[in-house]
Formats: sequence, C-alpha cells, structure tokens
Amino acid sequence: MGLLSKKDAALITDPFADNNPITIQVLGICSALAITAELKASIVMAVSVLFVMGVGNVVISLMRNIIPSKIRIIAQLIVVATLVIIVDLVLKAVAYDLSKTLGAFIGLIITNCIIMGRFEAFALANGPWRSFLDGIGNAVGYGVILILVGFFRELLGSGTLLGFKVLGDPIEKTGLYALGYENNGFMLLAPMALIVVGIIIWIQRSRNEALIEEN
Repeated sequence: MGLLSKKDAALITDPFADNNPITIQVLGICSALAITAELKASIVMAVSVLFVMGVGNVVISLMRNIIPSKIRIIAQLIVVATLVIIVDLVLKAVAYDLSKTLGAFIGLIITNCIIMGRFEAFALANGPWRSFLDGIGNAVGYGVILILVGFFRELLGSGTLLGFKVLGDPIEKTGLYALGYENNGFMLLAPMALIVVGIIIWIQRSRNEALIEEN
C-alpha cells in the first residue's frame, strides 16, 4: 500500500492540471501578471505561497472546531497575515534586494483568493493531513504557472534566466544576437504577461477537453 491513498494523492495531482488554480479556476491572476517579469521573483513568490498555504491550511484545520462561524474570515486573515509576515522577514534577512523587487506583492499574499478559498472550501471541513496535502497541491499548481510565465517572459524579454545570459550578449553580439536576434521588450510589460497566461490557459483547457472527449 502506498504512502498516500488515491484520494489523498489526487489532492496534490489535480491542481497541477485538471483543477489548476490559475488556468482552470482563474484565481491568483494578479500576481501572475505583476511579478513574473523575472524567473527568480516567480520562484520566490511560488515558494512563499507554498509555505503560507501548506502551514495555513493545517492551522485552520486544527482550529476549525473552535473558530466561531461569525468570525472565521477574521481568524483566517490573522493566520495568513502572520505567515506572510514570517515570509517577509525571512526574505528581507536572506535576500533583501529581491524583497525590495517584490515589494508589496509579498504582503498581498494575504488577500490571495486561492489561499482564502482553500481555507474556506477545504481546511474548515477536513483534517490536518488532508488539508496539508490540499494546500501543497494548490500552491504547487499555482507556482508551476508562475514559473512558466516567468521563464518565457525573462527569456524572450531579456535573453536571460535567473539573471544569466543564456542567449548570448546583446552588446557584444554573441550567441543568437550574432544572428540578428533582438530581445522582445514587450514581454516585460503586463499586457504580454496577460497574453502568456492566456495562452497557457488555452492549452490547459484544450487538453482537458480532449481528455474528456476521449473518455
């Protein structure tokens, strides 16, 4: 018998594709547009949300029987705000320049509709273990899209990945630049982020529809 039952494993695998928070539920779009001009920022945001959702879901699940229903939203906000403060302080301690780049977007994790949605829809009705798996699954599903968008935007917009020049030097005209390639500056603008996200949503939904037709 495996470590996870089929039902528990689905909590992690479904948000990757069949029920992805961004491409299927269309949640968390703002951060996907705002901080994905650089791959590094996308990765840090993904890891931050992973921590907040994984821990937050467990905390809410443990407290679900003692939180009065009338103040459950306030309690959820307090939990997520505390976790976001921890993330912000750690980020400032280990990567101050990046924390300045992300700026207010780390704080806006507090109002990320994916997190509050999972608290309400799942953690309040399930035990800590399943809530943890649900949080991890949705956070990873969200993070994968952020990283994909950040990958293409930085690569095509700046010719770099994680700050490293992977297509050559545009000033010295080496690599692809020697063949006449030019960086697409539009990729660094928010409208192109929306287009990239839209393409990923189209691919994901087309795949899901094809699978449904096959079955």
